[in-house]
Amino acid sequence: MAQDHTLLLKQSQALPFVVMRRADHSSACYHTHSHDEFSFGVIDGGEADYLNMKHKNHIGTGHTVTINPGDAHSCNPKCGDWSYRMLFVDAVWVGTLQQEMLNCTGVDYLPFTQLCNHDAQSYQVFSQLFSTLLVETNPLVAESLLIQFFELYFLSADARNNVSKKIDTSQIKQVKELIGDQLEKNISLDEFSEHCGLSRYHLIRSFKQMYGQSPHAFQLDQRIKKAKLLLQKGISIVEIANTLGFADQSHFQRNFKKRLAITPKQYQGFF
Repeated sequence: MAQDHTLLLKQSQALPFVVMRRADHSSACYHTHSHDEFSFGVIDGGEADYLNMKHKNHIGTGHTVTINPGDAHSCNPKCGDWSYRMLFVDAVWVGTLQQEMLNCTGVDYLPFTQLCNHDAQSYQVFSQLFSTLLVETNPLVAESLLIQFFELYFLSADARNNVSKKIDTSQIKQVKELIGDQLEKNISLDEFSEHCGLSRYHLIRSFKQMYGQSPHAFQLDQRIKKAKLLLQKGISIVEIANTLGFADQSHFQRNFKKRLAITPKQYQGFF
């Protein structure tokens, strides 16, 4: 059977409980169906009719759509073809995250209440998340972005601002110290959480409150600082990438240039 090049269906390597779907200029139509997972995505081109239970919406480029587990729905191009990206996330994982965010118990999960929107921030956060999941192998990076997306939907702006007002600085310092002590290791959010005694969500929010960066961004920053010292000593770029826990040489070079606006090789040439 010939491969359909308009469609991508892939399980995330970093987060196995997430499946990605992308359709490029597809004309495929779907009968009414449902998913066991939380489903959400964006429309990259074209227009479609989105029917979810008894609610009908006309959606187009820039819209973000959400689908709760068990919701009978269909979404089909209105005229010609369309392009979209979707993520399917395990409902148990989402429910656990909601309990951390909202301190709620007694329910499996809370549903999305907004079926679609045309919010630019939602589209941008999703795009960053989807692009990261396609290539990222570090769970800390991918899970942090996934939590950031759900935060937009399950916490009000006021609630997000209030989350980190009461933090135990000693717990957050433990995370910082662990990053410094194991700079070469890709530590997961679960490991950080167990180490400091905070939930994954409150750990991310509190760490950023104290240090101005997420744990992963801080880890990358520290790796680049260490890389500069190693480059000055003449250590090879390949060895530095391997020593400091980067996925490969190009991953190291890309992140180095983002922060210093020159490549590692150019930087090393000055010493």
